Amino acid sequence: MRKVILFVQISLDGFFEGPKKEIDWHMVDDELHAHVNEELKSMGAFLSGRVTWELMAGYWPTADADPASTPPVKEFARIWRDMPKVVYSKTLTSAGWNTTIARNVVREEVEELKLQARGDLVVGGGDLGAAFMEQDLIDEYRIYVHPIQIGEGKRLFPPSKEKVLLRLAETRTFGNGVVLLRYERLRRSAES
Repeated sequence: MRKVILFVQISLDGFFEGPKKEIDWHMVDDELHAHVNEELKSMGAFLSGRVTWELMAGYWPTADADPASTPPVKEFARIWRDMPKVVYSKTLTSAGWNTTIARNVVREEVEELKLQARGDLVVGGGDLGAAFMEQDLIDEYRIYVHPIQIGEGKRLFPPSKEKVLLRLAETRTFGNGVVLLRYERLRRSAES
């Protein structure tokens, strides 16, 4: 069965966005972007919240038409346009670019998506990630830690009384100092 992967960029102090939702501190160079493209092009769908989807839809559909775009940016524009997407929103009434609207994170619907997808499902964004974590729907965490402390903002992991058991599956350090931490979710049935 396919996996649900939380795929996020965070600061060293654990924030996925600054206090005004800024992400200008991300250190995405051509090496990291090429890696992300390689990882994401084999996925089955991108799952995002409305804010993330609107940010993506505002840039990626035409990013490869800009003569100043780098090869990794041009490649990702094609990946994003072609990839099936689900946007979780209570307010959107329509969404283009191969996107389906879902109102709530429903375990049975996510399980059905996993069965139908041609690849793993990628959850992007902290709020949607938190909703998936609340229902224990994340199978793998791919966390790209940027070598910067931003001091304040929105933390990736909301407070919780639940313990989540993980197994380190991979680490990778990029030339710009970003470190990938890839963890697999361990569940009680898998531990026995």
